[in-house]
Amino acid sequence: MKKLNTIILMICFTTISFGQSSIETDKSRIKELIIKSFDEIWSELNSKNIDKYYTKDFLLLENGKVWNNDSIANYLDNAILRKPNPIRMNTIEIIEIKVANGMAWVAYQNYATFSTDNKIIRKAQWLESATAILTENGWKLEMLHSTRIKNE
Repeated sequence: MKKLNTIILMICFTTISFGQSSIETDKSRIKELIIKSFDEIWSELNSKNIDKYYTKDFLLLENGKVWNNDSIANYLDNAILRKPNPIRMNTIEIIEIKVANGMAWVAYQNYATFSTDNKIIRKAQWLESATAILTENGWKLEMLHSTRIKNE
């Protein structure tokens, strides 16, 4: 009986540790998804990366406006034509990530510094939350809600 109890306890702890490891891996992937999406879409002004990071029905809710992949691509394609294009550097500070059943949500602070000729011309900050789903191609953002924080 003691052997059976020991085996059952070992199986339970092993299952729990595998589950925790998987969730931590997913949390790391979600953090990476957020960072890379801002770097490869918004900093590079690259509309071709939208499909890489956003689902087909992705929505961005920002300061009372609703954006979809088409309106984002249109904005980026026009922005790349304006010269000079400042360099955008992003800093993401994760507040919390929750993952369950192939879905995730994340809350974070998003800071961007815009510079031209190595001189900072503007700083911006947003408080954001996003949802992501696990697809056959990995994690993708499904929705992002962004609130601009005014500079003091």
